[in-house]
Amino acid sequence: MSRIARKLLVGVAATGVCLSMFSGLACAADAEEDKPTANMTVGAFSQYIWRGFELSKDSIVVQPSMTVGYKGFSANVWGNLDTDPYTNDGVNKSNNWNETDLTLAYAWEMGPVAFSVGYIYYALDAAEDSQEFFASAALNTLLKPTLTVYRDTDFYPGWYTTLGVSHSFPVQGDITLDLGAQASYLAADEAATYAEADGSKYSNFHDGILSMGLTVPVNKYFTVIPKLSYTFPLSSDAEDLMRSSSKDGNDDDFIYGGVSVSMSF
Repeated sequence: MSRIARKLLVGVAATGVCLSMFSGLACAADAEEDKPTANMTVGAFSQYIWRGFELSKDSIVVQPSMTVGYKGFSANVWGNLDTDPYTNDGVNKSNNWNETDLTLAYAWEMGPVAFSVGYIYYALDAAEDSQEFFASAALNTLLKPTLTVYRDTDFYPGWYTTLGVSHSFPVQGDITLDLGAQASYLAADEAATYAEADGSKYSNFHDGILSMGLTVPVNKYFTVIPKLSYTFPLSSDAEDLMRSSSKDGNDDDFIYGGVSVSMSF
């Protein structure tokens, strides 16, 4: 799964919004919805892949996240720590802690559809900082189809749109097997941001993601989530862009995974 998808799911969960697998099922009690919520998550993963781009290689990344929410509003702080930043020349010129993101969001429901809108600020170590707005709609039915549109208005102007489906199967007790799939379309405003092979601005189906994981509740507060993902290009243009943007210029699909521990209260 990509970075924004992970943060958005954490943020929505922390607000207490109930995305039921079938419409008409009740959410949590109203009294609980009036209480502030908080979630802290720490994940360790074999690789950092974001929107099809390889942002780490041959190292473990640690990604802490904290979300607070109240009556649909939420604020999330997310970071990335690369334990061994990759360089072709063997000289590390970047910090291990190379990204800190702030997400502000609001989520609500109208009938069978759950909506969310928000703002993301990307504070980056090896690139220019940027800002983005997003809007998402999820249908509370089988496979929970979710459409999300992101608009970067700052250093990387363009649109990134995803359509995803997911389903959880009970395994034993409260443990579930979680399967997901997502497809995306990336459209840059200018070639200086993302370019196709002929030098024109990039606009095409971009990356696909297949994911499989487990949700293992330990007790009322703690949950362990192991996960495995596969990211791959959806077009020849995406293949060229993902390969040229990879750390050694040779990779255009990625298998990666890890485990996160979440505490909610």
